[in-house]
Amino acid sequence: MSPFNAWVMLKGMETLPLRVAAQCANAAQVADHLAGETGVGRVIFCGRKDHPQAELVAKQMTGPGQMIAFEVEGGKEGAFRFQNALRLIKISNNLGDAKSLITHPPTTTHQRIGPAARAELGITDGMLRLSVGLENANDLIADIDRGLAASRTA
Repeated sequence: MSPFNAWVMLKGMETLPLRVAAQCANAAQVADHLAGETGVGRVIFCGRKDHPQAELVAKQMTGPGQMIAFEVEGGKEGAFRFQNALRLIKISNNLGDAKSLITHPPTTTHQRIGPAARAELGITDGMLRLSVGLENANDLIADIDRGLAASRTA
């Protein structure tokens, strides 16, 4: 790594705790919103009390992270309609940025393992993975609501 790149990385590290805390708070709001919406199946977010490993998370982690997995009705078509309606959240295969990103695991990260293996892992055709960023939580929720409205129409 060049000295300049090392300096830039160190500068970014100074605000990392603040950025991660903001992303975790946003993710908690978004996950709670998703869990209360019609047209949304499972919501998997380790910061929620209904997560199967919530006790372990509370013991081992200081924050829940920014990753949320959830299912929309309508399978692959519903998930694609959801993603295509988004304006703020961007579609990407690389998650974990300061901006909110979404991916469809059955056609990206888990496409090679086949439908039977995906089903065994609980990865349905309507599943989406959302990496929540630093945007305003209300703006993210409005974008998600836009996606949900689109996922319901054929």
